[in-house]
Amino acid sequence: MATTTFLGIDLGTSSVKAVILDNAGGVLGRAEADYPVDRPQTSWAETDPRAWWDAVIIATRTALDRAGGVRPVGVGFSGQMHGVVLCNHAGEPVRPAVLWADARAELQLDIYRALNESTRRVLANPLSPGMAGPILAWLGEHEPTSMAAARWALQPKDWIRSRFTDTYATEPSDASATLLYDIYRQDWSRDVLEALGLRADLLPAIAPHSASTAGLLLDAAARDLGLTPGIPVAMGAADTAAAMLGADLTEPGQVQLTIGTGVQIVTPTTAPGVDAPPDPHPTTHLYRAATPHGWYAMAAGLTGGQTLDWARSILGAGWDELYNAANHRARSDDPIFLPHLVGERTPFLDTGMRGAWTGLSAAHTRREMLYAALEGVAFAVADGLDALPGGRVTGRGLRLAGGGTVAPAWRALLATVLDVDLYAVDVPAASARGAALLGAYAHDPTTTFPEVAHPGLAATPAPNDMLVDRRHRYQQQLHALRGMPSGMASS
Repeated sequence: MATTTFLGIDLGTSSVKAVILDNAGGVLGRAEADYPVDRPQTSWAETDPRAWWDAVIIATRTALDRAGGVRPVGVGFSGQMHGVVLCNHAGEPVRPAVLWADARAELQLDIYRALNESTRRVLANPLSPGMAGPILAWLGEHEPTSMAAARWALQPKDWIRSRFTDTYATEPSDASATLLYDIYRQDWSRDVLEALGLRADLLPAIAPHSASTAGLLLDAAARDLGLTPGIPVAMGAADTAAAMLGADLTEPGQVQLTIGTGVQIVTPTTAPGVDAPPDPHPTTHLYRAATPHGWYAMAAGLTGGQTLDWARSILGAGWDELYNAANHRARSDDPIFLPHLVGERTPFLDTGMRGAWTGLSAAHTRREMLYAALEGVAFAVADGLDALPGGRVTGRGLRLAGGGTVAPAWRALLATVLDVDLYAVDVPAASARGAALLGAYAHDPTTTFPEVAHPGLAATPAPNDMLVDRRHRYQQQLHALRGMPSGMASS
């Protein structure tokens, strides 16, 4: 009997991954293709969507070849969140896509700050310039010609999916992350659109959920991709929501930490308003999940792998030396590292935050400085974990995912700083796997898959009064640095 297979496409910031999944949940083939992130001005981040499409073709065909030439019967998507693709009636981009990492719309956040409290409350999310609402407000002010030429403002994965089906729509997991979405009505907020001066018809209809069928694969797209025309195509999900689905993170009470370029701490949660009304000025995010009725809360930090990469590079160290430094036993006179080199999201929502090594003396070596960098990032993770709704993790421990937490000494330091058992989740390409699952559900909503292997214990906390004291000093120095005039803080 032929194996039934499904295709998952994960459109990341700088590369796309394609995964072929069988009906037992196994990965038969996967591939990746890169594309550039362009920065035509300081704080801008853009990509030509046509480069995404070219990479999708390469990754899909390569994954199919590696899977032995199978013919998937369903397709699903995962995609980078928050950005905007402006396209015309034919789906052709009228300008490059603006990405989540773009900060040009900082001034447009003042429009949100002027909203009344009831309107802010239905957004249920902190303000960030890289989200679709502020980006569109900036484009409306600075590029009226592009806005006039646009028929649709799409999320990145929704534009890719339009090439598969010639339909223009979105779904709740991406829509809820735009700062344009009313979490109670579960639709676009008319009040916010009016405040931003945006046309309501610029935004596509919102499908019921991520596994809804968007349409059938077009003949032309099938030829480009090496797929069978007419197979069902799922709406897809935002990358974090897809990764949660792919890693079986679906039950309230589960909490998962991923350290990549930045930091994500996510937990499935109840629908808004069940336990308490949303905070009109939140520091954590509340988004729809990839499941039909699910939600999740997220603490998102900028202080992760990119900070550690900078620290090791500036000190001339390799990754092994950096992670081995986690074995250092901290002393009271060791330097403290403030890791917020590019600002911070949760819990500070401050793009102007900056970092420092403090307390340096001539007696300190590279090892103490590398250790302090790891410790400082761990303290920043703890700040995000403390801000997550429900407070500290209890009982079930904290799940670890992603490639930024595999070194044993680094895991041990994290466990002690966070004061929680850590469990490793081994699900490679979780977002792409989640996307493939959505394709399977679009093919047959009754499809079931074996559960992902239960996470194994990776590290346990060790009592360490010195770390408690050092985190207290970190917090004092962080707030002191934030209180300095900008010229002094950067000197």
